[in-house]
Amino acid sequence: MTLGCHGAGGVAGGKRVVERWREGRGAEKYSHTYARRMKIEPFRTTHARFDAVLCDIDGCLTPESSTPLDLHALGIIAEHNRRAQRDRDRPLLTLCTGRPQPFAEALTRLLANVTLPLVAENGVWLYQPGANLYEMDPAITREHRAAVREAAAWLESNFGPHGVTQQPGKSASVSLYHPEPAYLREICPAIEAQFAQAHWPMRVSMTWFYINCDLKHISKASGLKRLLATTGLSRERCAGIGDTPSDQAIRDNVAFFACPANADERIKAVADFVAGGSEAAGVVEILGRL
Repeated sequence: MTLGCHGAGGVAGGKRVVERWREGRGAEKYSHTYARRMKIEPFRTTHARFDAVLCDIDGCLTPESSTPLDLHALGIIAEHNRRAQRDRDRPLLTLCTGRPQPFAEALTRLLANVTLPLVAENGVWLYQPGANLYEMDPAITREHRAAVREAAAWLESNFGPHGVTQQPGKSASVSLYHPEPAYLREICPAIEAQFAQAHWPMRVSMTWFYINCDLKHISKASGLKRLLATTGLSRERCAGIGDTPSDQAIRDNVAFFACPANADERIKAVADFVAGGSEAAGVVEILGRL
């Protein structure tokens, strides 16, 4: 049986609740609960060098394309994470990704991380798996989200008829896909020009198969700063893994940075170690190297 939103109090009870919230009395009760949930106990290990590994998803843990996941390698990483949380003898791997929050949440469950937050949607979201808490960056305003919606509508109107689709699940950004990446590279300049003309505060960047349109002040870097501040982790005790130039943000916020073999040559150039294996197999190799 379901009671619905009004519960036993009916519509009249619901109106009383709304009045209490308008007066601030209802919000005060739950703000204390929110504050308690936001508190994250520091995660520390006995490992000689690192407490955490900050890892991108596409091109690292999963293929950039829609091909099947390497479940064997992901299983090894999940066991690594279980032991990290049980024994505190190795760094715990968490995520820093441009993927939508639901995708990142599903993968972090698969990887058995219930302790450290993850960064999703290129810094839009900080998700704490232990408390099931979703926090959008407070620097994102209603006006910013309205600009993103306007940009998404323009992109759909102008490029949707040509087979360009928008990745579902994004809250304050837009990711464009087309079966032919060359077409995306061709339209990038037109998109940048329109954003500038319309004064939408967004930057445009290209990955292997997508165009990412993100708010200029939100990035993996801003998300990682929030993660470090929330957890008390230090740059000196963090390692990172990435595969494209956008992962320079991870490089800049960790003491040790590594890439799988399939990484872009530009990000390999700033890595401390490049694995012999690709994608998830490469991540397993990197974890063994730490």
